[in-house]
Amino acid sequence: MKIRFDDDEKDAAIDLTPMIDVVFQLVVFFMLATQFAEQEKEMDVDLPSSEAGQLAEKLPDELIINVLKDGKVIVDGNELDDTALRTTLTRVAERDVKIPINIRGDKDVRHECIVSVMSACGVVGLTNLQIGTIEEGG
Repeated sequence: MKIRFDDDEKDAAIDLTPMIDVVFQLVVFFMLATQFAEQEKEMDVDLPSSEAGQLAEKLPDELIINVLKDGKVIVDGNELDDTALRTTLTRVAERDVKIPINIRGDKDVRHECIVSVMSACGVVGLTNLQIGTIEEGG
């Protein structure tokens, strides 16, 4: 018995080029996203100290909100007013309401500014909040 093969079946192959392109783009994206998160944590904010604070683990998907001494709110390197902050938080909540929010408020900022940011998070449904502090005496 003779088995015949069609020429079309011999030349059939899967083209992996588009998949490789997508994977490369994802690698670049995550490398850049990690860089921006580190810049947010290194921003010049004089955090209050706390004895009861715990060392937070680095989370790749956390949103860092810096509140400067003069009450300015900085997210992803951009200064946001109340409306822009709520818009940003709404977009974050639409993706995932359990995303960790790290509020890094300067120790000399008015308490009202921190409460305003916390309130904006609560309004859009973000409840996984952390307050940035440094270790007592550090």
